[in-house]
Amino acid sequence: MIKPDGLLSHDPDLGAGPGGRSPQTPQEVDQPPRDACGVFGVWSPGEDVAKLAYYGLYSLQHRGQESAGIAVSDGSRIVVYKDMGLVAQVFNESVLNTLHGYIAVGHCRYSTTGSSVWENAQPTFRATPSASLALGHNGNLINTLELAGLLGGREALAGRATSDTDVLTALFAAGGAERGGSWPSERPAPSDPASPSGHPGVEAAALAVLPLVRGAFSLVFMDEQTLYAARDPQGFRPLVIGRLADGWVVASETAALDIVGAAFVREVQPGELVAIDERGVRSHVFAAAAPRGCLFEYVYLARPDTTISGRSVQATRVEVGRRLAAEHPADADLVIPVPESSTSAAIGYAQASGIPYGQGLVKNSYVGRTFIQPSQTIRERGIRLKYNPLREAIAGQRLVVVDDSIVRGNTQRAIVAMLREFGAREVHVRISSPPVTWPCFFGIDFASRAELIAGSLSVEEIRQSIGADSLGFVSLDGLIESTTLPATRLCRACFDGDYPVTVAEDEKGKHLLESVVAAVSPTAGVAVGSAAGLAAESAAAAAAASGGRPAGP
Repeated sequence: MIKPDGLLSHDPDLGAGPGGRSPQTPQEVDQPPRDACGVFGVWSPGEDVAKLAYYGLYSLQHRGQESAGIAVSDGSRIVVYKDMGLVAQVFNESVLNTLHGYIAVGHCRYSTTGSSVWENAQPTFRATPSASLALGHNGNLINTLELAGLLGGREALAGRATSDTDVLTALFAAGGAERGGSWPSERPAPSDPASPSGHPGVEAAALAVLPLVRGAFSLVFMDEQTLYAARDPQGFRPLVIGRLADGWVVASETAALDIVGAAFVREVQPGELVAIDERGVRSHVFAAAAPRGCLFEYVYLARPDTTISGRSVQATRVEVGRRLAAEHPADADLVIPVPESSTSAAIGYAQASGIPYGQGLVKNSYVGRTFIQPSQTIRERGIRLKYNPLREAIAGQRLVVVDDSIVRGNTQRAIVAMLREFGAREVHVRISSPPVTWPCFFGIDFASRAELIAGSLSVEEIRQSIGADSLGFVSLDGLIESTTLPATRLCRACFDGDYPVTVAEDEKGKHLLESVVAAVSPTAGVAVGSAAGLAAESAAAAAAASGGRPAGP
């Protein structure tokens, strides 16, 4: 039986590497930009919250495809079920029917800190003598090692996950209490005697810890009786609140609210902690807001039917396409998108240019993560697994091919070659984002700058590399203006290198904590606790190790 380990790939292959050979190393495979995760939380007595969380995660699957998990609470205990794979691979009807409660937290992951292994799947879980905590995180912290130091030593990490999320969960679970003198005395845990939660310490601990955290975090977490949500002061990643008839929903995107029938209420504000329980919604401000939402959410990450800062992603992408046509016109017969994220921009390009819009590439919607490693023959034709041209639509045509971004160039190189093979007379590539020249440290797994094709080549050199007749990128000003937000409210670091928060050199890298954990005895620091949720994770670990799917007690 194939075990659910970290060997799954997002796509079997995405085109040929240097010299036309098949990519053999992760550096040569041109993955599209990957977001950290999707998060979903629901508080709704009387509803089947596990199934609501399932459908919420299903609608957020594009944000993370490595693992998925749901935690539920019935008011007295938390059960966590998670595994490697897509949402529909991890959960089925029988599993969901075992997850009973009125609070749920769900998560689908793509790793940006920590390896893609079961131990790093979310929601993360920690237990204390007074409460249990399950947490889902979208984003990436940039002071993970510093935060780990607050836990009083390596024992907090040994034998457990190696993600920034686990460190944050451990800090929340520590309750804000002084531990080994590591908690700053000038930041005592605030008290919240008005909290109706059975475990107000979680809320107080979060208010004490969150001001210490730097980087991107949109969090959804829970104790046995309360659902929480928090967003970093810059608001790098989206997070919204919705209203059910008898409850509340928190999600990464408004599209997830639509799927479960929740009405949009508002965004969680940057620097805000929200708590939801039987008394309703209450809000705390833990840091002054300095909004710098991710510009790449509009380009690629978010669904087109999502709304961010009051503007639909679809409308923004269509406008980007119009500006792209004005900035980089082409004498062509047909505008085609590289489906699916480029469709809206291609429509805008066609509208502004007057060139007919059509379908030239058919995407196989079922290509994604697979247990089956492709043979050498398939690797050499790898791009065909994902896209296949419509010969009758493109033969003899001068094409404008609209794509959302270029990372390493392998995908575009393969698409251009394939379109020519199928008879295209000219191929003009247009990109609905500026050149990606800098890595992201706030939740997108971009390659290092040395691996980004635009980090070292000019636009003309990139054109020659991918084999296009012409190449044009939308300007940064054009992209920003399409969002209708001022540039000062957007993070555009991947395009211009202007990082809203300074990142220390020793905090860069996906595997920061692996070396820390490796230096500790495998048995040291293994958490113990009486909460039922801990037993759920232990049972899940055993199931995963045996090749099965984890299940709570």
